[in-house]
Amino acid sequence: MLAGLTVALALLAQAAGANPATYGPPPPPAAKPKPKPPAAKAEGCRTAPASADATEIIVCAERPQGYRIDPDVRAAKRHSRSGRPSRSTAHMKDMACASVGPAGCIGAGAGINLLGAALTAAEMAAKLARGESIASMFVTTPEPTEYDLYVAAKRAREAKEAAAAAAAAKLKAAVPPAAQGTAATP
Repeated sequence: MLAGLTVALALLAQAAGANPATYGPPPPPAAKPKPKPPAAKAEGCRTAPASADATEIIVCAERPQGYRIDPDVRAAKRHSRSGRPSRSTAHMKDMACASVGPAGCIGAGAGINLLGAALTAAEMAAKLARGESIASMFVTTPEPTEYDLYVAAKRAREAKEAAAAAAAAKLKAAVPPAAQGTAATP
């Protein structure tokens, strides 16, 4: 038993004396990076180029040509951009009544329009009694949303297509059936 203990202590002393900072087996030597061959363009990936590297994975896929945006959406965005002013109109505001003093804005009708407020309150009460929303009453500058512009552009496109189809049907009805068949033969 004493001999086994001395052998174990000798092995531990040898392992501790070799390199006290590391524990366990020594790390494997660093692998040299293999130079990558230039990527060969595989047409349609019918045949993959031969590769010496077994870990290299080749993925074949068609390159997407981009996203197709609905023409009605493009027309709606174009329409929404065309209505905007190109320059700011802040410098064109009417500043006639902006002065401070005893005669700032004489005759401008300063004050609250009580008749208008009463009519608005009556209209709100009537809408609430019918169960309708009164949110539309608070919109001061109604502007169409992108969806409203999209629907308008879609309706305009469909109306144009229907008019073209009606014109083609009218033209086809105007040509006699005998002339339609003889026009193709030389």
